[in-house]
Amino acid sequence: MKPRLIYIILFLLSALPASSVSKDSKNEKFSEGISLFTAGNYDKALEKWLDLYNTGYRSAGLDYNIGNAYFKLNNTAGAILFFERAHLLSPADEDINYNLQIAKTLVVDRFDEIPELFFVRWYNISALMLRTNTWAVLSLLTFILFLLGLSLYLYSAKYRLKVTGFWIAVALLLVSGISFSLAIRSRQLVSNSHKAIIFSPQVSGKSSPDNSGNDLFVLHEGTKVSTAEKVGEWYEIRLSDGNKGWVPAISLEII
Repeated sequence: MKPRLIYIILFLLSALPASSVSKDSKNEKFSEGISLFTAGNYDKALEKWLDLYNTGYRSAGLDYNIGNAYFKLNNTAGAILFFERAHLLSPADEDINYNLQIAKTLVVDRFDEIPELFFVRWYNISALMLRTNTWAVLSLLTFILFLLGLSLYLYSAKYRLKVTGFWIAVALLLVSGISFSLAIRSRQLVSNSHKAIIFSPQVSGKSSPDNSGNDLFVLHEGTKVSTAEKVGEWYEIRLSDGNKGWVPAISLEII
């Protein structure tokens, strides 16, 4: 597993509060977790970090370290779940991607994947480059500047200024629209990704949302699936090779 020093720094520099506890309290819990982890007390470190996570705080550094603690405790499903959550918040980070791939080698199930269209992949990567709120603020600011450019076009008496104002307004409106679209996509990917990790040691995919359905396939802990819909206490899931089936909701955790 790769070093975690950079995430200690990123965590301490985080300026966006996401819970009711104070920043000092967050830093203290996180630092206590680091000390416990370094001492080899992985279960206590995990307890500290999960307490912090459950307050509503979210950061790639916190998710990454929770994943590392789960990995050390031989909980493959937990490690993959939190590495995937860290990946959503920081998709280009090499340490997260490396540790995620290492954890995935421990998963029993292997499926052929339907490749994602390249423009969809790049769109998703672009959306995750900035936080949802950052994209939203950028969209709002460029829209305000668009209105200023539009005013220059409408009310300027000089032809050259009118042309300049027009093209500036068009460019800013385009940037505002793209930023708004990326803000929506970022929120969807982070808050409602429709991806999940199987947590049961073994679970059968059923042909219907009940125990009487036929067994279609068998999954093991750590396998990543897509969720389609929920009926009662059952989720319809889709595998990376396109196959679908129903599993109990308690058998998986949403990323």
